[in-house]
Amino acid sequence: MIPEQIALLTKAGESLRAARLLVANALPDFAASRAYYTMFYVAEAFLLGEGLSFSSHAAVISAFGRDFARTGRVPVEFHRYLISAQNLRNQGDYNIDPAIPEDEANQYNRPSRTIFRISTTSAGRFARFLIMISRDNPCADSARDSETGFLQTIS
Repeated sequence: MIPEQIALLTKAGESLRAARLLVANALPDFAASRAYYTMFYVAEAFLLGEGLSFSSHAAVISAFGRDFARTGRVPVEFHRYLISAQNLRNQGDYNIDPAIPEDEANQYNRPSRTIFRISTTSAGRFARFLIMISRDNPCADSARDSETGFLQTIS
């Protein structure tokens, strides 16, 4: 794993922690934004592992969907959560009176935690995960669950 990926995953962890603190302190608009950024930073780290970098959020989300969700390298739900969280984040960040209900902001903390946990259980696991899903790695198919087609957790 390259230093930039480690930095992105560190930032994702901090963003997740901030989302939890913000929800606990009745600041759902800001919690929704931090939950989104948790997922966004993880998506950027995944893409960077493929040598891809983008300058816009839309491009990152699109490429993550195309290269990881659509191909079954991650569950499609991860891409859907990222899209939904971006919409909620935009509402919270840019509307004058966003009034995001606390339960709605909190619903994105769980997928954020899941996505973050899967990608960062440890640096070694994440590095092996990136190697296994590499397009050039013929062993990637052997890491897939035979029923779901999703990649198995690599320990």
